[in-house]
Amino acid sequence: MARRGEELRRHILWTAKDVFLQTGFERASMDVVAARAETSKRSLYAHFESKDKLFVAVVDLVRELYLGRLGTPGDYARDTAEAAVLFCGRFLQLQLWEQSVRTVRLGIAEAERLPEAAAELYDAVFEATAERLAAFLAERCRLTPEQAAGTALALLGRTVHPRLFRALLGVDQPLSDRPEESAIAADVDLAPIREAARLLLPADA
Repeated sequence: MARRGEELRRHILWTAKDVFLQTGFERASMDVVAARAETSKRSLYAHFESKDKLFVAVVDLVRELYLGRLGTPGDYARDTAEAAVLFCGRFLQLQLWEQSVRTVRLGIAEAERLPEAAAELYDAVFEATAERLAAFLAERCRLTPEQAAGTALALLGRTVHPRLFRALLGVDQPLSDRPEESAIAADVDLAPIREAARLLLPADA
């Protein structure tokens, strides 16, 4: 039975995500997306009136998927410090995945033309991650919101952002396999994150 309504829209988004990642924005075409999604161009344009609008919607999908996979620090461990360490490790692991690296590069490449999509991507990758960590630290470590935000940014800035930047520039090889939460310690060196957490978090954390 042919897909319709929201099911078709979702299917188009998943298909378009793969097309954009494989070919880049400029070489991707609505013809290719329609063909791969096995739908008509008329149906495609009924859901997304332009390639720009489709790209913005794909970024929304990526944001949803990423934040769902990341979760919150409290999902990772009962111990406060270990939960923060594993959360940062999971963030880095997800961003070092080959598809994530391509997505961020794509967002950077289209930032001038599509600032809305770039802002959505930034919010998902950096802002939302830092906010979740800060909220956790404020609750567990009895820090003020300002203190918690500063500690979260310092922890991420020291341990995650440099490695991510290296991957974006092609200095480090990305992870080829889908990153599973059970493999955080295998995919990411947690020792520097633990050391930074020891220095930055309150002693009783």
